[in-house]
Amino acid sequence: MFISSLQLLVQDGPTLAQQHSILDLVLGSGLVVQGILYLLVLFSVMSWGIIAQKYRQIRRAKRESERFIEIFWERRNLSSIHDASRELTASPVSQVFRSGYEELVRVSRSKKESAPGDNLTTELGGVENVSRAMKRATSVEITKLEKNCSFLATTASSAPFVGLFGTVWGIMNAFRGLSVTHSSSIQAVAPGIAEALIATAVGLAAAIPALMAYNYFVQQIKVLAVEMDNFSHEFLNIAERHFFK
Repeated sequence: MFISSLQLLVQDGPTLAQQHSILDLVLGSGLVVQGILYLLVLFSVMSWGIIAQKYRQIRRAKRESERFIEIFWERRNLSSIHDASRELTASPVSQVFRSGYEELVRVSRSKKESAPGDNLTTELGGVENVSRAMKRATSVEITKLEKNCSFLATTASSAPFVGLFGTVWGIMNAFRGLSVTHSSSIQAVAPGIAEALIATAVGLAAAIPALMAYNYFVQQIKVLAVEMDNFSHEFLNIAERHFFK
């Protein structure tokens, strides 16, 4: 029994010594597989940079939007609210308000400067001008929030297939080498297959965080878009009651 155990250890010794680390497998892979691995690592690094930047941007946008909405309902003076909104530049809701307020001021000034009997009414487009200005600002703010999110979607959808391409290419090379060595042992192709499978693993490692982050950011952007729409309706109701009677 003891002698048999020693024989097994002696037989396993060379096998354990011949095992390669992941870094050795990467460095020993072919040029095509290495190029794919470097490309996937680049995608992953860029994705994490975008994730960090978008997380800070959306977090700040939500925080400043909540602060602006509190200011809007606490104060009664639109001019004072407009002054406060200048400090909340990251809030999409405050930017929508500024566009609507500035358009409201222009429309009101035109109404005062118009000739007697030529009053500006809702039918003539006063409130519609404000509505268009706020919708335009909403579109601009959503575009800012969605910037670089497409790269996360591209990484999430393409990285697994790029890694799979590297795996297929590596396995092809491994079996081609097997035909050259005229060996049918699995040990002859095991390193090549291991090198190839690393490409799939790296592709998934790049795709999964990008996919999760993309879904999270899309959901948060939808929440901010709803807040902008709701605020626009409230502001238009106030403007129509007090400025377009």
